[in-house]
Amino acid sequence: MPTQLNDKLVIAISSRALFNLDDSHEVFEKEGLQAYSNYQVAREEQPLEPGEAFPLVNKLLRLNRSLDVDAQVEVVLLSRNSADTGLRVFNSIQHYELDISRAAFCGGESPWRYINAFGCTLFLSNEAQDVRHALECGVAAATLVSRGGRGTDSEQLRFAFDGDAVLFSDEAEQIYKRDGLEAFTASEKAAAKEPLRGGPFKPFLAALHRLQQSFPPTEAPIRTALVTARSAPAHERVIRTLRAWDIRIDESIFLGGLNKTDFLRAYQADVFFDDQETHCDSASPHVATGHVPHGIANS
Repeated sequence: MPTQLNDKLVIAISSRALFNLDDSHEVFEKEGLQAYSNYQVAREEQPLEPGEAFPLVNKLLRLNRSLDVDAQVEVVLLSRNSADTGLRVFNSIQHYELDISRAAFCGGESPWRYINAFGCTLFLSNEAQDVRHALECGVAAATLVSRGGRGTDSEQLRFAFDGDAVLFSDEAEQIYKRDGLEAFTASEKAAAKEPLRGGPFKPFLAALHRLQQSFPPTEAPIRTALVTARSAPAHERVIRTLRAWDIRIDESIFLGGLNKTDFLRAYQADVFFDDQETHCDSASPHVATGHVPHGIANS
């Protein structure tokens, strides 16, 4: 077994994101920790139902079958369960034949402190505070807020990202929030040739780009899209920024303030990341959606 994960794309996932733990969580909320523990132990041979992130994780792990070299995608389970109550989670992983072997069961404590130790590139959770801590550690992270998105039947894995405060810093969005659209447009036009600083999801996009380069462009099992409220002339700085980063993004959709949901459905996104709660609320009934609590919109 390898002892280093530095050369892999490592995704950390919480147990509540991977599996539907709503019933057991309700027991915990109403009756306390001991009742929750008894509930899980009594049902540890009963597989949990898939959660919101299950289709995404399943597709991520299937990427390894497409690669000629050793597995390049690793999924690590980070859980607030104890190892005792977490046995049902591991049994469910085995039931669904998910190739997940590494985990941290933290006995009620937040698991975010193990994110850097595992070398994680992305963290997905239902716990907003854990996500904020992960972002502070420099790891791309999102709170799953979906209410029905179940992924697509396609073998291709499709990621969709908002731009400002997600892929890029929120430097331009700060101007928009403070001075309005006209000032934002003028500022972006003046700075068109000056690359934006990277946002929290830049390293994750770069990692996806490296995986994509293992395949001919027309055969890559990963596809990426920028879905942004920006429009011309604020588009140029975005294009030049990605060019300066030397990162390929397959589709760029400049909506000029239009609702993103229909475009995400047309793109057939498996998951969408945005810093704006209103955009997440709109998309979440249709697409697996992660809220990125970063930037001025979340101050």
